[in-house]
Amino acid sequence: MSRAPRRPPAERRAELSAAARDLALADGLTAVTMRGVAGRAGVAPALVAHYHPVMDELVASAFTAVVAAELDEVRALLGREDDPTARLAALLRTLLDGTRDDVTLVWVEAWALGRRNEALAAAVRDQMDAWQALLLDVVERGVAAGVFHTDDPAQAAWQLLGMIDGLNAQALVRWGAGGDRGPVLAHAVEGLLGLRRGTLAA
Repeated sequence: MSRAPRRPPAERRAELSAAARDLALADGLTAVTMRGVAGRAGVAPALVAHYHPVMDELVASAFTAVVAAELDEVRALLGREDDPTARLAALLRTLLDGTRDDVTLVWVEAWALGRRNEALAAAVRDQMDAWQALLLDVVERGVAAGVFHTDDPAQAAWQLLGMIDGLNAQALVRWGAGGDRGPVLAHAVEGLLGLRRGTLAA
């Protein structure tokens, strides 16, 4: 391999972090190894070790970069909807239509790998809290508008997050409903939030 051109340390570190993020999104977190990141960035493994000596931390930062970007994208999407029901329907559509399965794989691997990688486990907890906060905002706005009905919006948000995660994880191996996840969850969410059956499927 030809010698990588010299770059300022901050620029090189950012380049390697970006390579780890792209690798995680393309091939999953298990692909984020010293050799894998080096190959993606076109540098020697020793250079990765120099700038990111603790691979667990690089894996955690790759996870955070992938899932935080998706969260920002979903926030922007929901910001276009004023009606609480339309906002909830848009949320379910974008998370369950199969176009985000690459991010789902990153999540599933993070839950498993986090058992032995505390930096990753901490990042997973932070991002789960951030997602729950987004869902809680959706639910609370609906409750405030008198459209959704629940005595515990926070618990409803956690339940909703768990159902989304579960269906998407199952769909990675095309189990059960597979690619048709939206209608399956819509009926459950209607019951959870006291909505008329068919409201979210309309």
